[in-house]
Amino acid sequence: MTETTTTDRHSQPKPVKDTMPKTAAQTSSSAGTAGRDRPLPSRRPAEVVAFVGTGPGDPGLLTVRATDLIRSADVVITETPDHTALLQTLLGDRLASVTVIDGGYGEDGQPLTHASRAKLVTKYGRAEGKVVRLLSGDPWIYATGAEEAAACAKAGILFEIVPGISSVTAVPAYAGVPLTTRTSREITVLNAAESNIDWARYANCSTLVLLSAVKSIGSIAGALCQAGCSPATPVSMTSVGTTTEQKTVVSTLADIAAEAEEAEIEAPAITVVGDVVAMRAALSWFETKPLFGWRVLVPRTKEQAGALSRKLHSYGAVPEEVPTISVEPPRNPLQMDKAVRGLVEGRYEWIVFTSVNAVKAVREKFDEYGLDARAFSGLKVAAVGDKTAERIADWGIRADLVPTGEQSAQGLLEDWPPYDDVLDPINRVFLPRADIATETLVAGLVELGWEVDDVTAYRTVRAAPPPAPIRDAIKSGKFDAVVFTSSSTVRNLVGIAGKPHASTVIAAIGPATAKTCEEHGLRVDVLAATPSTEVLADALAEFGTRRRLSMTEAGEPVTKPSERKPPSRRKAT
Repeated sequence: MTETTTTDRHSQPKPVKDTMPKTAAQTSSSAGTAGRDRPLPSRRPAEVVAFVGTGPGDPGLLTVRATDLIRSADVVITETPDHTALLQTLLGDRLASVTVIDGGYGEDGQPLTHASRAKLVTKYGRAEGKVVRLLSGDPWIYATGAEEAAACAKAGILFEIVPGISSVTAVPAYAGVPLTTRTSREITVLNAAESNIDWARYANCSTLVLLSAVKSIGSIAGALCQAGCSPATPVSMTSVGTTTEQKTVVSTLADIAAEAEEAEIEAPAITVVGDVVAMRAALSWFETKPLFGWRVLVPRTKEQAGALSRKLHSYGAVPEEVPTISVEPPRNPLQMDKAVRGLVEGRYEWIVFTSVNAVKAVREKFDEYGLDARAFSGLKVAAVGDKTAERIADWGIRADLVPTGEQSAQGLLEDWPPYDDVLDPINRVFLPRADIATETLVAGLVELGWEVDDVTAYRTVRAAPPPAPIRDAIKSGKFDAVVFTSSSTVRNLVGIAGKPHASTVIAAIGPATAKTCEEHGLRVDVLAATPSTEVLADALAEFGTRRRLSMTEAGEPVTKPSERKPPSRRKAT
């Protein structure tokens, strides 16, 4: 492999202010007998600078060791802007207590030299705390890790190397291009930015991997053909590999320059030259995901959006969470306080949870009173659905009743036993709920002979409007899909941001939500078979698969919904 300097994948970040914590001065012992008689001053344990490879871009490719070190770090020295987002994801609220240093650029916005980077790492390596140096890809493959580690060794600072996945191998893998086969066993990697490369030396290479070749691919292809390569030799060029912005062009040496320009391939990109490229037609797996590159709006509360977003991401989507609902305590907590005391005193036969938020509200009230799951002893517990039952199980409580059919208030009523004055010593049910009315459930329980304490455990209020760019994206069709998980998310999104554009795919979690969409003039394209966020994501992915297949069969280029703007969206009749 040809040695090169690390190149930035993105635009230059703003300089990060040096906020290294000050260390206590260490007093040296005096020479002589008197000094030897005094106890030596205590010293902090030797710390280790960890050089951590962050891979080519997909945070899911981090190693377990890398994740552990980052989460326990006191000082993190970054290399690219991507690392800031990575830290936010891994550290969450703890990020505020971590010293983050920009190790890629100086205060003038210019890239730091190798020597400056080494000096920065040794500076913090001498300070107290756990220091992690993040490097894109692998620390010792086309990176400055070796030079910086050598500087630590010279300064007497212990260091550790945590290998990362290099873009040299990862990007072709994500593009569906194997670098070796049973008949092609050799790989040659070149940094095309190097000057005075004798391309005749590489004309007979079975597989050639080129870095930094975007701007010079035309002259490179010409030089290889002049050196004896066939103009029909397959070539692939993949930009921003392993991310949902990944784009791959497959061509030949004769045409790659023109086709890469037409496709707007930009750096960073990995270019592969050789017969192995022909296998992409069968092995492309990443860019053919059902929702690859789709920008999907997830209008939920921040706490509830995580699982749905992760599921959408697994299908290649780029989920964007826009809170439309804010969950707040009830205006008058006395009713809830009285109900919890009644629960402890044995006033109820049943407690029924109709949402995850209801479980959270009751648990927070228990924490306030110093209670735990033992207070549920002798009490029967009902949950409106599997997700709510899982949240109850996290508390160490097993739900006695979950609907066997439709997971809704009506489904719960269909399985609810009637009151029996012989079998049931108490005929009262505790229903902690949102401030939204639940007449159907209450009326049904009363009809079955039960008395219901219908208690407001929390309030759902409309969230603040999202930033102007998000509102504009919603109205102008820059989102490919919106997933609605309740009627309130429909009403609130339209209220705070406006209607989604006619080209946007609308997915609803159930019939009631779909009806609300139609009431607001939105045609529902995807309806979950059961009211589950996972099923909703699966249904949207199935829609994406059918859409891709129909375009392929028609010989049309596969585009995203945001790239095809129909004239209007008619309301379903």
